[in-house]
Amino acid sequence: MPDIARRQLMLAGAGLAAAPLHSAHAQSGPYPNRAVKIIVGAAPGGLSDAYARLFAEQFTARFNQPCIVENRAGASGIIATEAMIKSPPDGYTLLSTTTGMLWQTRVLYRKLPFDLAKDIAPITVFPSGPLIVAVQEKTGVRNLKELIEYARRNECTMGSYAVASYPHVLADSLNRHHGTKIQAIQYKGEGPMWVDMGAGAVTMAVGSYQAFATVRDKGVRPVATSGSVRSPKLPDLPLLSEQGLTAPIAKLEGGLSLTANSAVPSEILDLLAKVAVDGNDTPRARALRENFAIPDATKGRAEAIRQWREDAPVWIREVEALGVKLD
Repeated sequence: MPDIARRQLMLAGAGLAAAPLHSAHAQSGPYPNRAVKIIVGAAPGGLSDAYARLFAEQFTARFNQPCIVENRAGASGIIATEAMIKSPPDGYTLLSTTTGMLWQTRVLYRKLPFDLAKDIAPITVFPSGPLIVAVQEKTGVRNLKELIEYARRNECTMGSYAVASYPHVLADSLNRHHGTKIQAIQYKGEGPMWVDMGAGAVTMAVGSYQAFATVRDKGVRPVATSGSVRSPKLPDLPLLSEQGLTAPIAKLEGGLSLTANSAVPSEILDLLAKVAVDGNDTPRARALRENFAIPDATKGRAEAIRQWREDAPVWIREVEALGVKLD
């Protein structure tokens, strides 16, 4: 084995993977030696944007190189994704978007200018925290069992912040498996959805704690949370799975993914993931999770790869069952 290769392996084994790496692609020096750009598939202010800017600060602090965040909202994240994929696969252009964009979009569109199953490599997935399932207090519903019974007897509406989002899939799953009569009402984001929820225009809704909290004193009652970990803001509120829901959607969790072109060398992807994991306990990272009621931190690239391998196919099957196409 050449001396340089042996030395790199020894450094990695000693936990020094943050040392500059040489890319398999032609560069003027070890990676990183110039600015990195993160393209965000959403407008400023959301969680994808917040995580991207947090990572940019951590990257700059680690390597003393600029990390620029560029927001390219629109077309359900397709514009941002295409821009990243068409950039040189050298690790200097990254993408911050939802896992839903990278998983569910595969079956929502008949034609895409890229192959999401082949062109994207995960770096890490930042958790988005459990979602709150809430109903109008006037329904008298206090838990999942009562929600199902109510929705069997009554025509109901569920606010959904996007086609094929968690609430859309949940409504469809309850209808298919429990005989409920829930119509998903699609909104352009959480903001207008929760406004209508607070005004009593929809029967129920599902979304982030931060957004739910804006209407919790307007006749809206939380009855369950999604995922596998309870909300730190509502620790006494049981999960859907704890209340007996066995459908896949009960435990499915999405997140905010940081990805790169699949042709980027794996050692660069590993290095970038390590930056994110090492930054979990910084004051800014803890404050972000506290603000958005997120109980857990990113676990790095190995967990991201597991999610791509095990969780993505389940999400795709659930979205396929909706029978929805957006083009």
